[in-house]
Amino acid sequence: MLDWNDYRRQLKSATGELNRLSPGTIQGYQGLATAHKEGGRLDAKTRELMAIAVAVALRCDGCIAVHTDAAIRHGAAKEEIAEALNVAITISAGAALVYSNRVLDAYAVHPSNQPPAAD
Repeated sequence: MLDWNDYRRQLKSATGELNRLSPGTIQGYQGLATAHKEGGRLDAKTRELMAIAVAVALRCDGCIAVHTDAAIRHGAAKEEIAEALNVAITISAGAALVYSNRVLDAYAVHPSNQPPAAD
């Protein structure tokens, strides 16, 4: 298994390097990352649980490391994190189901499945 604590430290270091090379990019990201504070309708723990679900659905290890840490710091219990994972699993399976229809559609219109052109 991954050493998640070390990975978070590596991400922080790598992000620091990117900040030195492209500070506007990091400033823009930080603006997005803190924009939710203006509305303030969801508490921090709920936002982090949502972030975990999205991180899993998007397969982002860095997001998993950062948002799991933040969720724990905001009081998320293992059972609450498991519920967020259930959402991620359901959404991922649902997306696969929906996109499976696209495969069947692509199959249906494939030239080998079309009647021969009339002469």
